[in-house]
Amino acid sequence: MANLRFKALELVEGRSTAEPLVPEGKISEYFGTDVFGLEKMEGALAPSIFKQVRKAIENGKKITDDQAEAIAQAVKTWAIEKGVTHYTHWFQPLTGSTAEKHDSFFDASKGIEVLKGSALVRQEPDASSFPNGGIRSTFEARGYTAWDPSSPMFVWGNTLCIPTVFVSYTGELLDYKSPLLKSLDAVNKAATRVCKYFDRNVSKVSASLGCEQEYFVVDRALFNSRPDLVLAGRTVFGSHPAKGQQLDDHYFASIPTRVYNFMRDFEGEALKMGIPVSTRHNEVAPAQFEVAPLYEEVNMASDHNKLLQDIMDRVAERHDLKVLFHEKPFAGLNGSGKHNNFSLIADTGVNLFQPSSSARDNLQFLVFFVNTIMAVYEHAALLRASIASAGNDHRLGANEAPPAIVSVFIGSELSAVLDELEHNGNVKVEKGDNMYMKLGIDKIPEILLDNTDRNRTSPFAFTGNKFEYRAVGSDANCGAPMSVLSLIVADRLKKFADAVDAEVEKGKEKRLAIVDILREYIKESKAVRFEGDGYSQEWEDEAERRGLPNVKSTPEALDAYTSDATVSLFESTGVMSRRELEARKEILLENYVRKIQIESRLMSDLATNHVIPTAVKYQNELITNARGLKDLGLDASGVIPTIEKVSQYVSSLTEDITAMVNERKEVNQIEDMEEQALAYCKNIKERYFDKIRHSVDKLELYVDDEDWPLAKYREMLFLR
Repeated sequence: MANLRFKALELVEGRSTAEPLVPEGKISEYFGTDVFGLEKMEGALAPSIFKQVRKAIENGKKITDDQAEAIAQAVKTWAIEKGVTHYTHWFQPLTGSTAEKHDSFFDASKGIEVLKGSALVRQEPDASSFPNGGIRSTFEARGYTAWDPSSPMFVWGNTLCIPTVFVSYTGELLDYKSPLLKSLDAVNKAATRVCKYFDRNVSKVSASLGCEQEYFVVDRALFNSRPDLVLAGRTVFGSHPAKGQQLDDHYFASIPTRVYNFMRDFEGEALKMGIPVSTRHNEVAPAQFEVAPLYEEVNMASDHNKLLQDIMDRVAERHDLKVLFHEKPFAGLNGSGKHNNFSLIADTGVNLFQPSSSARDNLQFLVFFVNTIMAVYEHAALLRASIASAGNDHRLGANEAPPAIVSVFIGSELSAVLDELEHNGNVKVEKGDNMYMKLGIDKIPEILLDNTDRNRTSPFAFTGNKFEYRAVGSDANCGAPMSVLSLIVADRLKKFADAVDAEVEKGKEKRLAIVDILREYIKESKAVRFEGDGYSQEWEDEAERRGLPNVKSTPEALDAYTSDATVSLFESTGVMSRRELEARKEILLENYVRKIQIESRLMSDLATNHVIPTAVKYQNELITNARGLKDLGLDASGVIPTIEKVSQYVSSLTEDITAMVNERKEVNQIEDMEEQALAYCKNIKERYFDKIRHSVDKLELYVDDEDWPLAKYREMLFLR
């Protein structure tokens, strides 16, 4: 293994810098050229059909068979002109990655290229072979993918990709997109209803998402020399370099040439597919970077993020690189997140989270602002469950990521506004009085004018005109947290509107009813607001006093998916049934178990077949050296302690590995997945992983570097 590592280093040293395949011309000239969007659809369809199709897409209505047939012929012609030979329904099953089955346009029986409207709208993949949480048996294989017209078709390579939902034969949701679309519909209806208190012209509210994607880049040869990186996505063992990220000299520094060319290359591919990538920069850890797109409607942004990850992975091959999306691929270095920036946009163009120079608009802002905080307070455990994974457990609470406690940061200025409203909101308003001025509502734009305050330790922070959910992991599908966030905001806005309407029916003036209910929400949700250091022990203690959940492991966090409150929330809005929620929880628990199981087996293999033999070989060399010194009549006492230390840690490592393997065999016999997941977390991960790493780290202090089989970070991060 050591020889493989050094050969990999030789390959890295001899690498030439690959030039990016960037499209010619200005970005505006090739942006979206591989997307069959509304503009291309308009040019290819009869005006009457296009008008109907656009209306159906904008209003979330069903596409008719005749319309589907017309679109199929148009997109087939467009795609074939671009050299496309196949089409696929592109969907997002609960594996966490995307899925596709390619079918040829060519029909041998007719000797022509064919794409029927029925094939565009629906396909039938094997549902039992994807995670289903027991919903489908192996002999009940049928499932369906159905076209999502709100997300445009695109070309990747020589294949036309059709974004779709994925459901079982009996209608249960088996993907991330389906519940997201339903949640977005719920927040649209609830937010539009509330908007009409302020502007009767609002007929639709869209949830917006800007998704910042962090990632690591390593040389492909070095990646392939590490079985743990290849199989688990992270290094289960590894030595800390003398210089890591402690000087903060990588953050925003000059981008290494190889990575810069890789960035330009994948950005070109992404832009052709309509992904509005905008920002690129070095992140804090060595070889860690970030790409961020402009804001889009949540469903499209979520699709684009998974597509972007796929593009990055494929383009990296052209540059002999490997992209790591694991939340914590290297211990001792910052992990990677996927910061989800969420806002609500009315079809009048107003950002509902944007304070205004208008006092009336500021009351509207406060309505959506306070209701979102209230939603997070009520459903903090569910939000935590939506970002739970084995990878993210390694990251949450570390000194570069938010803690597992879900809290809201709004800054001192807005805290003062809410405090003012809470304490003085019951001011008596006489005829002719300016209620907005009395409550300080008209001062919000002035207060926020130069507000650049940020709290990077907060998992859910307001940043001027949006909420940033920072706790989402780098490899996550945005659909999960965005489904939950959209739904809990929708639920709270509906309850708010019901309460306002009830007060108005009793004769209370609408503005006063709104303010009085906001005051109640501000008081009730105050516990979830926190402005301090989220990493501190003091905050953990304070959060416990406030009654906020602090769930540090995935198996425990996922309980929130099947709580009575969650089931009621999802069923009342028609987003998911109890059965679907239970299945989803089962899938996520099984995914957790399998990943910890893989890491445990890797530890056993690497320690047994590589670490211990190398340590024993070194120990034998020391013993031979000690004997030689004694034979010469020289003092060997300086060597003996090292021999004893190596022996001590080899014995400790052997015992722990044997115990972990035996424990894993016992845990695997547990039939209940929830109990098995908890056992993997407590009995294997928490009991053995750190002990085994400690022994390996200690052995590394003694074993000569040339013989040591584990790559150093300084080699893993060897990029120029």
